[in-house]
Amino acid sequence: MNTAKWMTKIKSDENGLMPVVVQEVGSKDVLMFAWMNRDALARTVDSGEAVYWSRSRRKLWHKGEESGHTQKVVEIRTDCDNDVILLIVEQIGGIACHTGRHSCFYQKLEAGEWVATDPVLKDPEKIYK
Repeated sequence: MNTAKWMTKIKSDENGLMPVVVQEVGSKDVLMFAWMNRDALARTVDSGEAVYWSRSRRKLWHKGEESGHTQKVVEIRTDCDNDVILLIVEQIGGIACHTGRHSCFYQKLEAGEWVATDPVLKDPEKIYK
């Protein structure tokens, strides 16, 4: 694969970042939203596991580096404008969210309130030591 050619087709914002939607391969659940820079995208392609850019920590992070809940990449897609990445992954351990839930999208708007609708699968204090 010619890395330079495929990488140049992907558009990033003024900070060099690309939004990434992460979807689980079997269930099609949207697990999380994150950011990548070109280095994170290249490392993801090379390793076969998701690597993101942490805006708060200002560094690369390999998903699951602390929790063990890594994401094996099955497919990488881009949208019609080449400015959003879709990662289709196998979520190792079944937990994608730092709250110990399967998905980061566990809150639902009901009667003007955000309600947690998905259970905590594992206490975050037992995940992150």
